[in-house]
Amino acid sequence: MRKILSRFFSVAAMAEKLEKKGEIPSSKDAYTRLSVIGIPSVVEMVFMSLIGSVDTMMIGKLGFEAIAAVGLAGQPRMLTLSLFFALNVGITAVVARRKGEGKRDEANRALKNALMLCLSLSVVVTALSLWLSGPLLLLAGAKEETIGMATSYFRILTYFLPISCATMCINAAQRGTGNTRVTLYVNIAANLTNVVFNYLLIYGKFGFPEMGVEGAAWASGIGLSVGLVLCVASLFQRKIGGGFLSMSFKDNWRFSREAMASITKVGGNAMVEQIALRVGFFAYAAIVANLGTESFAAHQVGMQFLGLSFTFGDGLAVAGTSLVGQMLGQGRPDLAAIYAKCSQRLAFCASLLIASVVIIFRYPLVGIFLDASKPENAVPIAIAAQIMILVAAFQPVQMQSVVSSGCLRGAGDNLYVALVMIICVVMIRPVFSLLAINVVGLGLAGAWSASLVDMCIRLSLMLRRMKGTAWLTKKV
Repeated sequence: MRKILSRFFSVAAMAEKLEKKGEIPSSKDAYTRLSVIGIPSVVEMVFMSLIGSVDTMMIGKLGFEAIAAVGLAGQPRMLTLSLFFALNVGITAVVARRKGEGKRDEANRALKNALMLCLSLSVVVTALSLWLSGPLLLLAGAKEETIGMATSYFRILTYFLPISCATMCINAAQRGTGNTRVTLYVNIAANLTNVVFNYLLIYGKFGFPEMGVEGAAWASGIGLSVGLVLCVASLFQRKIGGGFLSMSFKDNWRFSREAMASITKVGGNAMVEQIALRVGFFAYAAIVANLGTESFAAHQVGMQFLGLSFTFGDGLAVAGTSLVGQMLGQGRPDLAAIYAKCSQRLAFCASLLIASVVIIFRYPLVGIFLDASKPENAVPIAIAAQIMILVAAFQPVQMQSVVSSGCLRGAGDNLYVALVMIICVVMIRPVFSLLAINVVGLGLAGAWSASLVDMCIRLSLMLRRMKGTAWLTKKV
């Protein structure tokens, strides 16, 4: 067993079938380099997810209807952000490649162009989102008891959309350089601010107004604003920003066709992916919402833990994206493939640990969000505990899928990732969910099982792609 494990994690074993372009690092050096980027990113993502869970816990004190209302606002909000997620994929890949090539000025030019584009588009998306807020939430499955709270929460967060987009853009660029410490510090500060103002504004403490769900939205907006200030500071102060990315008002802020073409080449394919994802997730959430407020509240609890586990994979994916892009920029596709495989190994180990914790402690974990002493919570708690078994089953598949797709994005192979997402999320997940609920009669468990099928197919397609070499030859 020891020999099998040693070979599984061995960089030398990973390199056996590769066409080597130079010296191959030792296993220790490869995993150390990956960890230097990955650990701050994982800590950042997990911390953000935990804060989001604390947010849900605080809102949960208002009742399961409040949890459902905030959850309903989540999918329309993610839909409005899909365009910017796509641009962020582009900026991360481009900056990573430019750092590998040693072209610092071009990386900074790409960031400035991305920022200008994000801010311009965010104003348009904000106006459209405010105008369509009611229809979007009804389409998401909001009921009479949740539509008012969901609409208020969504509209308040929409006011802060430009701030959120600018912050995400700068963080995406920093991740491309491998400077995940900056994004860690930014998000810790922003989310701690969010929690403090949650306490003050949800419950009306220390003279602040008691605003309930609306208070949670304003607290999130204040946290986002703090994050943007710190992001900008990281660019204007080289010591904070790590040196590779920097900015000044005296810089040339003119539009660069070359820089924009690089971003949109990668981001354009990612845009197709993101829009498809949001449409698919939106449809899936609406299907689940139609099961009733109790089931949707239980679904939201399950999603908290699935989201938390997702962040481990997402953090490792950031490291994979950055290193794959940098190695390809240095003309080392062999090292890009090795770092991708190392990321997958680490994700597999993390997934087994998390799955074990979820299975063993599922009832106490659900009890964090839904008070078992309240009789009205009995049904949501029972449903959520069942869903936690599926959350555990998701772990190995989800983490491997997230890391693999991140590495493909780092190589600029976004079109393939986009096509896989369209097939799985837009087609397979909603169709299988409807069949599981309406034909087989499995209820919420059926919808989650359909998601697991989607994830398994997605992973198999990602791994198949990575066995070849086409993804290592993309131009960015």
